[in-house]
Amino acid sequence: MADIDAFRTAYDKVLGKWPEGTVHRAVPTPFGDTHVTVCGPADAPPLVLLPGGGATAGSWFANVAELARTRRVFAVDLIGEAGRSVPDPSRPIRSVADLTGWLDALLDALLDRVGGDAVDLCGHSYGAWIALHYALHAPHRVRRLVLVDPTQCFAGFRAGYLLHALPTLLRPSARRTRAFLTWETGGIPLDADWLRLQECAADFPSVKPVTGPRPAPDALRTLRLPVLVLLAGSGRAHDAGKVAARAAELLPDVRTAVLPGAGHHALPHTGAAELNRMVAEFLG
Repeated sequence: MADIDAFRTAYDKVLGKWPEGTVHRAVPTPFGDTHVTVCGPADAPPLVLLPGGGATAGSWFANVAELARTRRVFAVDLIGEAGRSVPDPSRPIRSVADLTGWLDALLDALLDRVGGDAVDLCGHSYGAWIALHYALHAPHRVRRLVLVDPTQCFAGFRAGYLLHALPTLLRPSARRTRAFLTWETGGIPLDADWLRLQECAADFPSVKPVTGPRPAPDALRTLRLPVLVLLAGSGRAHDAGKVAARAAELLPDVRTAVLPGAGHHALPHTGAAELNRMVAEFLG
């Protein structure tokens, strides 16, 4: 059984690393209330951050201070995943169309506060998969798109990664989550508070995430907005070189870079200085 109090304590500790002035909002959508953590100048262009599967807005703790220098940052807890978003049980998210409808409603609410008609959109892992699908759904609402080690977007998972992930998927626990993350990141130093949050999230009540095929190549070739793809050089989820080559082949306006020494799951905070520099430069 999940220890919700332990999860909340771990989540609050990670959010304590965010800049002074950070605020929290519950944004109503047709699929439930979405929890959004907000920082940065109120009149700056909006940047929406989507975490990976099983992660939370807290994943961006090492990035938001730099990104919030020039952007109003909105970090989202995915509906149905670990975090503080509260799904509506009468209307679960079951398809890509539901995901894009949820983001439509969320962006409507956020843009109503800050003005404008488009956002910069950044996602990590599964969040990058959602972000890419959304950009294909509503390219006019996305100024620039950042995909951080995107999974199932341009290439599939490595078989070895799926084999190691299987125990955490079938019988999630803190011990199995720690063992898997230690293996996937190759033993590189991880933030202890972030790791504790991931352990607590393992047992968090969640719904089955929407998964599906990679976006169609013909659709990707029509995506004219600027895209930055940042890849984990030491990640075990997929072959970074193959992902970069495929993205460059399919996307008309794309920059790709491989961050050496970074693992897939911890990429937002391992190698954060270089990731922050590249994202800030791309957005600027």
